Formats: sequence, structure tokens, C-alpha cells
Amino acid sequence: MPRPSRPAPGGTTAPHRRALILGAVGLLLAGRPALALDWRRQPLRLMAVTSRDCPQSAAWLAETAPDLARHPTGRLAPLLLVDIGGPYPDGLLLDARPRLTPCFILLRQGAEMGRFEGYSGKDHFHAALKALLKDTDQTAHGVRSSQG
Repeated sequence: MPRPSRPAPGGTTAPHRRALILGAVGLLLAGRPALALDWRRQPLRLMAVTSRDCPQSAAWLAETAPDLARHPTGRLAPLLLVDIGGPYPDGLLLDARPRLTPCFILLRQGAEMGRFEGYSGKDHFHAALKALLKDTDQTAHGVRSSQG
């Protein structure tokens, strides 16, 4: 039989303390809690999964991420930055959990449309993202076009 929680000094029970600690650890790891995104407002997003221990992630974050919102592909699919350890946004439909970083996943209303992994420079990144957008046939409104 489980022991009843006793209030800790200040009146917080042990489970509540653990939740606060886990929440604080989550904030430290990812910089923010799990997100509930409004996919109606912005149906297309680029989720970049990075790791603090990955030199390619660090290079991408320094060289490409700061200017992505000003680039045409960045305006089409705004950036959603996630640490590989999470937390991930609520309600994602991914083909598989990312295992390598950096990993770039094109999402349409939370569902994976395609992905590419690795980083070998700004030009290669933008070419790969442009090809991914073309391969998944995305338009400026995040809706598939009827032309093939």
C-alpha cells in the first residue's frame, strides 16, 4: 500500500514537489514547456530538433537559425525549435522519433510531411529545405497544390 504524502515544509506534498522539479528540469532542457500550437493560424512549420552536445546543431543554430525567419523558406514554414530530449509539442504525428541531430521535420498541422538530417552549411540547408518543400508540394498557405 502506498504511503500517504506528507506535506513538506511550506505545505507542498512530495508529488507536487516532484512535478515542480520535473517541470523546472523540462524548462532547463528545452527552454520552454511543451507547446500547444495553433495549427489553424500557421499550418506549416519546420521543427528543428537539436542537441546541445552536437557540433552540427551548434553550427546550424549559430549560422542559419538567426536569419531563417527572413528567408523565403523560413517565412513559408516558421521555425519550431525542440531539444532532442523534449518536450515536444502536443499532438505531433511523426513517422519516427528523431534520433540524430540536427533533424529538420516539415510539419503540416502537426503531421510529418518529410524530414532531412544533418547540417553541412547554410547553402546546403536552404537547398535541402527548398527540395523538401517541393517534394511535399507545399504552397504558401500550407495546402497541397492541385498541380503535379
